[in-house]
Amino acid sequence: MPENTVPAFLKALDLGVTTVELDVVISKDRQVVVSHEPYFNAAFSIAPDGKPVEKKDQKSLNLYQMNYADIKRYDVGSNGNPAYPEQQKLKTHKPLLSDVIEQVEAYRKQKQLPAFSYNIELKSEASEYNVSQPEPAPFADLVQAVLAKRISPERIVIQSFDFAVLRHYKKQIDAGTYPKVRLAALVQNLRSPEHNIDELGFTPDIYSPYFKLLSQDKIAKLHERGLRVIPWTVNEIDDMKRLKSWGVDGLITDYPDRAKSL
Repeated sequence: MPENTVPAFLKALDLGVTTVELDVVISKDRQVVVSHEPYFNAAFSIAPDGKPVEKKDQKSLNLYQMNYADIKRYDVGSNGNPAYPEQQKLKTHKPLLSDVIEQVEAYRKQKQLPAFSYNIELKSEASEYNVSQPEPAPFADLVQAVLAKRISPERIVIQSFDFAVLRHYKKQIDAGTYPKVRLAALVQNLRSPEHNIDELGFTPDIYSPYFKLLSQDKIAKLHERGLRVIPWTVNEIDDMKRLKSWGVDGLITDYPDRAKSL
């Protein structure tokens, strides 16, 4: 299914995932939009006039400079994503986080499925503050405002590569401003887990590195520190099997249908 869309999340639930992983950005009118990039990816996006978005134009279609009513007019499913040839092509749009929660919760109740977690990545990097996103504090406040009355805190994981976002969340949790949710440090650098955790300034609930950065020894040491280890993005079955045998606590994957075979 087209990634980061309601049909994708419903399909994931049908496949039995225990966690729905999604990415969020902010629109000009301060709506929390589910999207991997803060712009319209030319690989699959179609403009309201029916023409495909061109590569040279994609970065200028900055969601942080667009109101959600305009964002919703873009089709992000009919072309399919060439990186995922098995993906079904269907017309769909970038949803609001609030709409995702409303629709997947209704589906869960209708299908009598068990409660699942939401792993929400705040797509944030320091070089993009006030360019394609707010700074960490207002970004986190907008996300938390959507979650507050819709999902119980024990079902929420907040993850980010931007440690400033995680530090803000931790500070607000400690102050009692935010409820206690799980915090996950996303990592793609070559530094040791010890170095990254020291840089973060606190021990997160979950350590989520790029899967190729892990070894059985690193996983064991992280477990000794009380962290859960959930690598991204593990798409090949052989890698899934190896990581599972090493003792990871979960997998982030684009292919839950493959993981299901484990």
